[in-house]
Amino acid sequence: MAEVFANGPALNQDCQVPTAHDWPPWGCQFPVMAGPCSVESREQILATARALQSLPVHVLRGGVWKPRSRPGAFEGVGEPALVWLREAAMEIGRPAAVEVGHPRHVELALDHGIGFLWIGARTTANPFLMDELASALGGTDVPILVKNPVSPDLSLWLGAIERLERAGVRRLMAVHRGFSVPEPGRYRNAPLWRIALELRRHRPEIPVWCDPSHMAGRAELVPELAAISLDLLYDGWMIEVHVDPTHAKSDAAQQLTPAALASLLSTLQPRRRTPNTADVQDRIEALRHQLDELDAQILDAVAARMAIVRKIAAIQKAHGVAVFQPDRWKATLEKYRSTGHARGLPPEFLENLYELLHEEALRQKTETPPEGRS
Repeated sequence: MAEVFANGPALNQDCQVPTAHDWPPWGCQFPVMAGPCSVESREQILATARALQSLPVHVLRGGVWKPRSRPGAFEGVGEPALVWLREAAMEIGRPAAVEVGHPRHVELALDHGIGFLWIGARTTANPFLMDELASALGGTDVPILVKNPVSPDLSLWLGAIERLERAGVRRLMAVHRGFSVPEPGRYRNAPLWRIALELRRHRPEIPVWCDPSHMAGRAELVPELAAISLDLLYDGWMIEVHVDPTHAKSDAAQQLTPAALASLLSTLQPRRRTPNTADVQDRIEALRHQLDELDAQILDAVAARMAIVRKIAAIQKAHGVAVFQPDRWKATLEKYRSTGHARGLPPEFLENLYELLHEEALRQKTETPPEGRS
């Protein structure tokens, strides 16, 4: 499986925490952080680590303190697990990583020589906790991974990163683990890839890793999400792996076995940013030219649609008719679904498209037209 990480370190190379001058970390093509959701016992973490030793895994992760939705669930072993995790990481020659949720966690993790820290989704969403963690982490040289908040709120994610930066933390990575949304879907946490891509647009210098385990919620769905992240040029993976996931004390359904991770790493490879031949590049550019022409037609059609919307609004207002027509809205949405489906377009996309058009139509109908626009 070494070919999966061509240009990276050998599988058994001692991947120590890089110095402040080696950032982003490693010279490898695609770093991987793997390990169990929770460190449950010394035997469990040692067995998992040994099963990962021959794989291109660069950091051994393990949960020590587990924030749970309801009391009574397994909340982690606590400080003793730090000793076991550190022992396992040292045995296989990898740095260890744990989640920290408040300053005491930071203190204990650093005292036990943990090389990487990550901030979980629930903590990222709490500015008060982020301020406390930022103060605790100020002046440290440990790489910090910041998971997206539970809710689909880019500002909270950016804000958590900015609070750490203001405290002097410079070695930062973002981790996309999916979002909680009201409508149940295929995955435990909706990927909402656009939010992570928007983070990258705002902060292109910060590596973005993918956590397909928390997105998927089920081990069999992890590979497809991992593959998508490669197509979107993510910079690394954080994957949950347990030597015996059936008997795991937390998140059993989403954890891979070491063998499943080996299969994943042997079949998925990082993508090229550009084609490797001029012929392929020329074919892509020709098709992109067609896209540009179609985009121009779409914009012309949208502009023409809004012009008609404004004419309708003028008639409605002149005769005291409400601009929002629920029956028309329902009929048009259904038309989008049926005609779009016949063209091979997915329903969710069609609904989102119509909602955007309808929202803008209502805005133009209800706002006072600016001078010069009828």
